[in-house]
Amino acid sequence: MGTVIMHNVVSVDGFIADENDGVGPLHDWYFNGDTPLTEDVDPQYDHSGTGSGFRVSRASAEYVRPMWEAIGVIVMGRTLFDLVNGWEGRPPAGDHVVVVSHRPKPEGWHPEASYHFVDDVAAAIDKAQKLAGERIVSVNAGEVGGQVLAAGLVDEVAMDVVPVVFGSGKRYFGSIDGQHLLEDPDVVIQGDGVLHLKYKVRRVKDA
Repeated sequence: MGTVIMHNVVSVDGFIADENDGVGPLHDWYFNGDTPLTEDVDPQYDHSGTGSGFRVSRASAEYVRPMWEAIGVIVMGRTLFDLVNGWEGRPPAGDHVVVVSHRPKPEGWHPEASYHFVDDVAAAIDKAQKLAGERIVSVNAGEVGGQVLAAGLVDEVAMDVVPVVFGSGKRYFGSIDGQHLLEDPDVVIQGDGVLHLKYKVRRVKDA
């Protein structure tokens, strides 16, 4: 099975958005460099106002590009799906999307897209791993990501930390309870306006 990575851009105090789901300057680093992340720019992801799409520092590109290319499936919650309308059936990475939701896919919504609606996080990861094969399953942080971590189904935690303090908002780990230990970071990369960190989740060994 492919690696399950919980991933998101996050403020230094642990928020992925404000109370109104605004991301403020969290995504500015996607547009402040001179190295394109992808060769083909989809207009729906180009917020630079230049038509040039994601252009980041070389250090960020060398880290982000291979990870994005390795993603097979994105797992997301219904809130994000509704906010971005499922990226109109064209996810930014991977070929499939699994949405954790108690509500079904909107009737008539992009029938050609490989989007699967599942009402349980364990079932969602099982479905995602079957679709991904040996490729990465990328789990969006937030409430769903926190539930997946709490269920012991996350292998690695990846954070793109932006130098801003939100003070309040939507937490990276959602409303997760209890302590969950991580290993020391095995990736620490300084980009321009972002610090990329990746941690393996520490597994509790049988006594």
